[in-house]
Amino acid sequence: MSVYIIAELTIHDREEYGKYEVNFFDILNAHNGTLVSVDEDPQMLEGEWTASRSVILSFAQRDAAIGWFSSNAYQNIAKHRRAASVGNIRLVDEFVMHT
Repeated sequence: MSVYIIAELTIHDREEYGKYEVNFFDILNAHNGTLVSVDEDPQMLEGEWTASRSVILSFAQRDAAIGWFSSNAYQNIAKHRRAASVGNIRLVDEFVMHT
């Protein structure tokens, strides 16, 4: 079952965040992840949006997503994201209707 990582980030240091982005795709691809969306101006249909960026990633399996997030390679670049932004990151399961 697919899983998604949803991040809502407020970036306060674009230069530092750029250091995070440099190797992001190589590490994501190594874990068979897919970037579904990056949006800095989502259309709000209801509620309030306080973050400056939303990101959605997709992985075929939960283990792959956890493996990516906890990998040494990702954690080595994530320090730049943490220094440059604040936000929330969550892992959610794909909805599967059982009949």
